[in-house]
Amino acid sequence: MDEVSRECLEQVPCACLKTDYPVSFAIFALARSHRAKAAGMLADIGLFPGQEILLMQLAEKDGKPQKSLCESIGLDHSTVAKSVARLERDGLIERRKCPEDGRISQVHLTSRGREMTDAITRVWAELERQTIKDLSAQEQQVLMAAARKIVVSTAVPEHIAAECDRLSTVA
Repeated sequence: MDEVSRECLEQVPCACLKTDYPVSFAIFALARSHRAKAAGMLADIGLFPGQEILLMQLAEKDGKPQKSLCESIGLDHSTVAKSVARLERDGLIERRKCPEDGRISQVHLTSRGREMTDAITRVWAELERQTIKDLSAQEQQVLMAAARKIVVSTAVPEHIAAECDRLSTVA
């Protein structure tokens, strides 16, 4: 276990959470550890978590309207707008008016942004490798099946998720 993972497990908000709610705590610790690891790896290539998702969306289909990016990622407009502005400032994307409808802003990768998608692919491949290195193929399948069930059973109604996203950008 590396230092980041150990630190995430040791930072228990309340000792009773670990003992009284072991499954929820395990999910919390797993998500926190994985996010910290990903954040460190993305920082090495100059990105913040979430920015790589926007860039990879554009790698799949360049020229998406900003609204479409919001919908496909499931984040509110202000959160995506901030990320788009940062990525544009860093020269990874550019916004252009839609030729058919000037009210619509389309987001395009720059050549530097296209190069960054190769780095993102390498980061995610390494993150995957590190994540599963101690798991058998069967354990990986069980983990993914359990995760799918939990996601479905804890799905938050869209209006609540949007409000949580809005509040997280205010903090």
